[in-house]
Amino acid sequence: MQHIDIAVVGAGIGGAMISALNRDKNLILFEKASNLGGCASTFRKNGSHFNAGATTLMGLNKGEVVQKIFDKIEFKPNVIKSNQAFRVLQNGKSIDRGSDMESFLDSINRLYPNKNNNIFWSKIKEIDTIFWEINDIYFAKHNLKAYLKTAKFFSQMAIKLKFSLFESALSFIARTLGVISDDYKDFIDAQLLITLQEKSDNLSLLSMALGLSYSFHDVYYANGGMGSVIDGILKDVNVHTKEKILRIEKDSDKFILYSTRSSYKASKVILNSTIYDSASLFEDKSIKKYYNQFEFSDKSAFVVYLKLNIKKRFLHHYQIILEKELPQTISKSFFVSFSDIEDDLLSHNGLSVTISTHTKAIFWSNLSKMEYIDEKEKLQEFIIKAFLEHFEAIKKEHIVQQFSATSSTFDRYISRKNCGGEAISLKNAFNFPSCNTPFKNLYNVGDTVFASQGWSGIALGVNVLHKELNG
Repeated sequence: MQHIDIAVVGAGIGGAMISALNRDKNLILFEKASNLGGCASTFRKNGSHFNAGATTLMGLNKGEVVQKIFDKIEFKPNVIKSNQAFRVLQNGKSIDRGSDMESFLDSINRLYPNKNNNIFWSKIKEIDTIFWEINDIYFAKHNLKAYLKTAKFFSQMAIKLKFSLFESALSFIARTLGVISDDYKDFIDAQLLITLQEKSDNLSLLSMALGLSYSFHDVYYANGGMGSVIDGILKDVNVHTKEKILRIEKDSDKFILYSTRSSYKASKVILNSTIYDSASLFEDKSIKKYYNQFEFSDKSAFVVYLKLNIKKRFLHHYQIILEKELPQTISKSFFVSFSDIEDDLLSHNGLSVTISTHTKAIFWSNLSKMEYIDEKEKLQEFIIKAFLEHFEAIKKEHIVQQFSATSSTFDRYISRKNCGGEAISLKNAFNFPSCNTPFKNLYNVGDTVFASQGWSGIALGVNVLHKELNG
């Protein structure tokens, strides 16, 4: 049995970053798949490469949370700054989401006229700016020191954000914009689904502000696919690919991990599995009970992958908003990501396209085999048809590969059915899973624990975990 200091289970964004930050220790990162990155991986099929899910990268400007981690591990990713975060196409309207606030407000006032647009969006950006300027963003539980540091963080937010911390998203929309059109509401909700997997109806003002402000930050495209970023982060890390952890036993204040290859005794264990799936790794009743208390987040993704035999330059990202919900989804929109025309890997012999929308995992799990095949094909064809209608330069004959993935597909390949965790609200803040657990030397990281989704959100959680491990 091999003895190690730290065992990290899962090579998603969180697992990769925390492993790189602790690469000087006796650490092993276990990943059951051959591709690293989980939802942020890049895979090869029929000679072409595709991004599995995540396609946007932010937080890379000087002083931003992801860049700080990259500086610590001395990693410089091969990226291109996107001209716009993404372009929204809705009922003949086109609006670019980017970091130029003045240009954005001009477009909003033209396409969604409202006398208080400037007040609404300026406040959204202000809240986002204040949040990211707070020192020592922190959230952990299960010991007095962690609770005190968490209380200090929340008190800082209360002082700086004042009443904004306690207001709901819908209340703020009503107070500033009043009654808005269905199109405008759909525009707001479609972007929140991208960043938070949630619509404005169920969010706090703080969560909505952080979600809508994603595109006020510079967004980057990863050359060679998102998986190339993960590979770069893990360049000097001891990674065991194609080695699945089957079960973990608690042994006093250490843990024994049994894998498909061997067994290991670890002083500390970090799980990059989702908080909802972690119970299955343990037989210890108290640990299983801890993880089973978190209600499964049913929000998932349906992703269509296309290979186009066309050499044409598009923006990296678009969001298409339709008038009605897509069949068997919870969204009126889908997000389109084109590979950069100069990307030698993804755009080899044509463009690689990833199209994603939001659905519920349980829907696909409850279908019979024939129903599953039928529903998957119908939704795939619906999305491709709508996609072609919005890009006149692309014809059906340009599509040389097409296939799709459901929550069941993701479960087979990356061992997770859902996308992200619950957005933090006043109702769930103190019940939200944190990086530490009630069990000494057992930790969590990734998009289902604080601070949840996207590169920057996960990086916040990584920073907190790194302090817990080393402080």
